[in-house]
Amino acid sequence: MHFTINGTSYDADPDIRTSLLDLCREHLGLTGSKKGCDHGQCGACTMLVNGRRINSCLSLAVMHQDDEITTIEGLGTPDDLHALQSAFVRHDGYQCGYCTPGQICSAVGMLDEVRKGWASHVTGDLDAPRFDNEEISERMSGNLCRCAAYPNIVDAIREVAEAEGVVDVALRHKAEAGA
Repeated sequence: MHFTINGTSYDADPDIRTSLLDLCREHLGLTGSKKGCDHGQCGACTMLVNGRRINSCLSLAVMHQDDEITTIEGLGTPDDLHALQSAFVRHDGYQCGYCTPGQICSAVGMLDEVRKGWASHVTGDLDAPRFDNEEISERMSGNLCRCAAYPNIVDAIREVAEAEGVVDVALRHKAEAGA
């Protein structure tokens, strides 16, 4: 089977029952994504597949042979961190660090959802979206942190969203859709 992960091509021959998480960790040596619950409930295994966040422990690798897969290793390097990685460091949003790869991958996917104007469960007004702490917390609710670094994680996400103009893009998208 052929996979494209973090822009690199890989050939692997895992059992067809192998999860995407186990393919990356056990067959390809990409150990940044963590196995927390192995039931899709904690988000430690979150990866991006074609730009959308998924729980890689619940997804079979064989399903993603033609997809663009991004793990935490593909977002930045120690010398050139992704904006969210830098923000997590500045805001101490990593604590023990176990959930951090999934939190950051999820936040990258979540910010893209906001840019596209996608609503969440707590989005009250589809014509005037907001991006407050409640909205961030709801959108990140699939990622658990046992250290309770949630306020720091929200602060890091908000910093990057504001710096990248994510909220402005979401509002502009809604205005154009209504025109």
